[in-house]
Amino acid sequence: MNHKTALVTGVGRTVGIGAGIARALAADGWDLVLTHWQPYDARMPWGEQPDDVRTLTAELTAAGARVWTVPADLADPSAVERLFAQIQREAGRLKGLVLSHSESVDSTILDTSLESFERHFAVNTRASWQLIAAFARQAGPDGGAIVALTSDHTAFNLPYGASKGALDRIVIAAARELGGQGISANALNPGPVDTGWMDGDVRAELTALQPGGRLGTPADVAPTVAFLLSPGGRWVSGQLIKADGGFSS
Repeated sequence: MNHKTALVTGVGRTVGIGAGIARALAADGWDLVLTHWQPYDARMPWGEQPDDVRTLTAELTAAGARVWTVPADLADPSAVERLFAQIQREAGRLKGLVLSHSESVDSTILDTSLESFERHFAVNTRASWQLIAAFARQAGPDGGAIVALTSDHTAFNLPYGASKGALDRIVIAAARELGGQGISANALNPGPVDTGWMDGDVRAELTALQPGGRLGTPADVAPTVAFLLSPGGRWVSGQLIKADGGFSS
């Protein structure tokens, strides 16, 4: 059988954007390699949810997908090399890459620590470049598709926004440099999606700014990613796409 396999990073919780994307890809017939890093979740407001990976894996398997789950600390410079060695042994060649992992801790120009700044760029920027390069090196003659989730955040979320801005440039470079291999690359901005990081005030404020009167969900974002990885979406490349319900309009 001609399996198509995608790596989706940052899939540690059943309510996350990565999980929504994994569900959409499984419905489209993709097999999936999913990375997660629970020590990051433990530092976040939602906390560590150790059963979620197992629950999601069972759900995706029931939908017909083969699933591999791999813990990966993308702040570690050697993590991507180990990850792709394992993928090659167990899952084979990838045709899709979705970067939905992130380090995201609010801070400003004046109170961002050096450690936090460097961790944001290590996870959101350097590791994303490493993942894209590793994906391109193992791609077959029919190429593949890359989608990276990005953000417009700037003020009061300095290291996150700055590292995502750098990611955008890497993705655009990938579209140009890897296009000859049949690889498409796009950055997707989903706007505000509440996956556990919003309090009541933030939720109300952002909902009021949505033309449709509601916040986006992972299920709203996932179909755009699935399209970009599909044969029909591969002609789209080098774009910064906003699938945010009109939030940015």
